[in-house]
Amino acid sequence: MTSPRALGLPTAVADPALPSQVRIYEVGPRDGLQAEKAVVPVEVKAELVRRLVAAGLTSVELTSFVSPRRIPQLADARELVERVDLDSGVRHPVLVPNARGLDDALAAGVREIAVFASVTESFSRANMGAARDEVAAAQAAVTREALAAGVAVRGYLSMVFGDPWEGPVPVAEVVSASVALMETGVSSISLGDTIGVATPGHVRSVIRALVDAGIELERIALHAHDTYGQALANVYAALLEGVTEFDASAGGVGGCPFALSATGNLATEDLVWMLTGLGVETGVDLEALTATSTWLAGHLGKPAASRVANALSHFDRTEQH
Repeated sequence: MTSPRALGLPTAVADPALPSQVRIYEVGPRDGLQAEKAVVPVEVKAELVRRLVAAGLTSVELTSFVSPRRIPQLADARELVERVDLDSGVRHPVLVPNARGLDDALAAGVREIAVFASVTESFSRANMGAARDEVAAAQAAVTREALAAGVAVRGYLSMVFGDPWEGPVPVAEVVSASVALMETGVSSISLGDTIGVATPGHVRSVIRALVDAGIELERIALHAHDTYGQALANVYAALLEGVTEFDASAGGVGGCPFALSATGNLATEDLVWMLTGLGVETGVDLEALTATSTWLAGHLGKPAASRVANALSHFDRTEQH
C-alpha cells in the first residue's frame, strides 16, 4: 500500500478567498504539557522546543511562570527558559498570571509574555480564584509593566464561545472583554474556545463583531479545542473572515486543567495538513512535525491524539509489513 507521503498528499488546491499565509502559534510546551498528568523532565521539554523550531514553527510558547503548587507540571519554568536560545529569532513567549510571575519572567530574560482574561465570571473565579474585574485590573498592571520593560505582550481571552457553568456567552460580552483587553496594550488577542463548543457560524459572528468594534483582523487569533470535532471547521471559518494566526499544540496534547469539560487542543499537524491542502503557506515541515508529535507521545506514555500522526504511523506500519 502506498503511503500519503509517497502520494504527495495533501494535494494543494488554493482558494483566492483565503489568506495566502498564516502564522501558527505553538502552545504544546506550555498549554499542552500543563494539562497532562505526566510531569515531563526539563531536558525533554527543551528537546521538544528544539524539534518544533527545527520543523519550522516560529512562535513557540515555552511555559508559564505560575506557582508550582498550582501547576506542578511547569515548576521548571526558569530552567527551561535557560535551556532555550532566546536570540534565535523565534518568538518564545511565556504565560504570566500575575506581578510575581512577571518579575520571575523578566529575571529569566524573556522577550515576550502572554496574559489572559476571562469573558465569564465563573471561569475567572475557577481559574484565577478572583472576580473577573480583579483579574482584569491585575492583568492590565502586568501588561503596563511588561511594556515599560520593553517586553511584548500577547493576550488570551478564555470562554469566548461558551462556559461550562454559565452556558452560552453573549457576543456583546465577548466584544466588551476584547476591547478592554486591547486597551491594556496587548499586541493581539487569542480567542479561546476553552471547552470546544464553537461552531463555524458562531466563530464568524464573533470575529465580525470584533472587527465592527474596531479591532483589526491582524490582531485576532483563534485558539480552538476539538471537544466536539469542530476545531478545523472553526479554523476554516476564521480563515474565511481573514484571520491569519492560529494556536495549536503538537500531537493535540493538553486542554484546560481548570475547565473539566475541555479536551485536547487542536493538533498542530492536523492544522498544517488542512492548511497545506488549502494552499495556505505555514512554513512548517509536516513530516518533521508529525515525527516530533509521535516522539512526544512516547514520553507521555500514550498514543498521539492527532489524526495525522495516527494516519501516517498506520501507513508506516503497513509498509513495514
